[in-house]
Amino acid sequence: MRETMRGGLFMAQVVFNEERCKGCELCTIVCPVKIVIMQEKYNKRGFSPAGVSDMSKCIGCAACARICPDVVITVQK
Repeated sequence: MRETMRGGLFMAQVVFNEERCKGCELCTIVCPVKIVIMQEKYNKRGFSPAGVSDMSKCIGCAACARICPDVVITVQK
């Protein structure tokens, strides 16, 4: 999943396992560029999962993945 490029370099990609997300919103708080948002849909468990509003702005810091208590987020660099 490294299709996106910025300035000739591959950008980080944040992948959410939406079905495992319980919507705690911790990831939205720690994102330094504020691109992690809660989506306006529900997963099978009835929670609104987190997602990314603009992947091109992701700096690949992985703060969201580190704080996630359910290991829902993977950052691919």
